[in-house]
Amino acid sequence: MPLIDMPLEELRVYQGRNPRPDDFDAYWDAALAELDAVDPQIEIVPTDFQPAYAQFAHLWFTGVGGARVHALYVKPRGVEEPHPAIVQFHGYSGSAGSLAGLAQWVALGFSALALDVRGQGGLSEDPTPRPGMTLRGHIVRGLSGKPEDLFYRSVFLDCAQLARIAMGLPEVDPDRVGATGGSQGGALTLACAALEPRVRRIVSVVPFLCDYQRVWEMDLAQDAYDELKYYFRSFDPAHEREREIFTRLGYIDCQHLAPRIRAKTAFVTGLMDTICPPSTQFAAYNKIAAPKEIWIYPDYGHETPAEAADRTFQFLAGL
Repeated sequence: MPLIDMPLEELRVYQGRNPRPDDFDAYWDAALAELDAVDPQIEIVPTDFQPAYAQFAHLWFTGVGGARVHALYVKPRGVEEPHPAIVQFHGYSGSAGSLAGLAQWVALGFSALALDVRGQGGLSEDPTPRPGMTLRGHIVRGLSGKPEDLFYRSVFLDCAQLARIAMGLPEVDPDRVGATGGSQGGALTLACAALEPRVRRIVSVVPFLCDYQRVWEMDLAQDAYDELKYYFRSFDPAHEREREIFTRLGYIDCQHLAPRIRAKTAFVTGLMDTICPPSTQFAAYNKIAAPKEIWIYPDYGHETPAEAADRTFQFLAGL
């Protein structure tokens, strides 16, 4: 088969290219301490339509920086409590999707919550001021400021907070919470499980936000990663600060969060993925010390094969 990346035997041992900041652990420990101090002020608002098999609602909470963050929430009717729950994350620029789609988890007797990433296509707000450009992309938002200004720092903390909220719901068994998502959602699944290590099982599908320098070196700073090229062209055209910039991005590189994951993990990776190249995904996968497996699809790109969707459902049903 044609190759767009390393041979598979090299992918299985690849450890990533993007620098890890020296104070990475202290950075995220301080971020979690900030999250601990936030009163989430949870509000659950039932929807007008209530099917016979589930309760549908909007769930709002306060995140870091005072943002009011939105999630969809479904709870099965007539199911023994406490029961498992899933937290679900969407792709770049998208939204939590539909309650009807989220209700697939009700068939397993699970509650489920789906996050609207702040500042993207859903109802969540992002009031936090950040220095630098706002024209192109959330990877580089806040990159011109302090490490604490990085946009995805707030988003990763929202993901951990949503998992905590799920664990605190009266119908949910806090020891049986899982997470899943694709692309950006795959990255947020990793961040969620890393920052809330009580998450029990995860499926990360073709994860984004991994090994930025590798993406650059493969000349794939396009599509979802095109903001990297835009940032360099605008603010460091001679690449005099290249090492500094990639090191700063290392704070929000999921490969560096991966060693914190304690959840039983599955990855979905297409070897023809030119959006989030396989090596970037393996950089994160190879650093996970928890029980794990990777479902490889040689002829697939940045997509979810139907078989992988079914395997995800079956894997998470084991919560």
